Amino acid sequence: MFLQSCLDLSLLALVCAAGVRDLMVRQIPNRLLAAGLAVALSLHVAAGTLAAGIGGALFGLLLFLPLYVLRGMAAGDVKLMATVGAFTGPALVLHICVASCCIGGVMGIAVVLACGRGRALLANLRALLRPAWMQMLGMPAAPEAMPGPSVGSIPYGLAIALGTLLVLSLRHS
Repeated sequence: MFLQSCLDLSLLALVCAAGVRDLMVRQIPNRLLAAGLAVALSLHVAAGTLAAGIGGALFGLLLFLPLYVLRGMAAGDVKLMATVGAFTGPALVLHICVASCCIGGVMGIAVVLACGRGRALLANLRALLRPAWMQMLGMPAAPEAMPGPSVGSIPYGLAIALGTLLVLSLRHS
């Protein structure tokens, strides 16, 4: 119980620091993530649950890696989710990932609407989804060029921090 509390408190400190840093300068420092990973794995060694820490880190990495490959997320966000997984283990990191994606979606919509870029977003979505719709209808379709640049970005470290806070608060309530 004591080591679990240490894991949770350390995780909260990590995601708060990462979220604030990402919000302020749009970067999550590797030193912060390396320190968090070291703390998580050390606490798991002390608790005799190292496999859960390593499994959570790998699962967290795998959950967000496709978004990085598709250029929808920065590497720091992927590494942050892997570090979160090192603290929580595989099951809880999945919940945090889902919560973070929902929060990130709301944040993204808010940014688009605040900047008045709703029409550009719809045009980009149409270009992204039209080839898939055409294939579902049995018609050949080639990927289309995006009609415009990205309509904005969000500090995803903040979404991960908020998702982590939400899941941990629900677990402890």
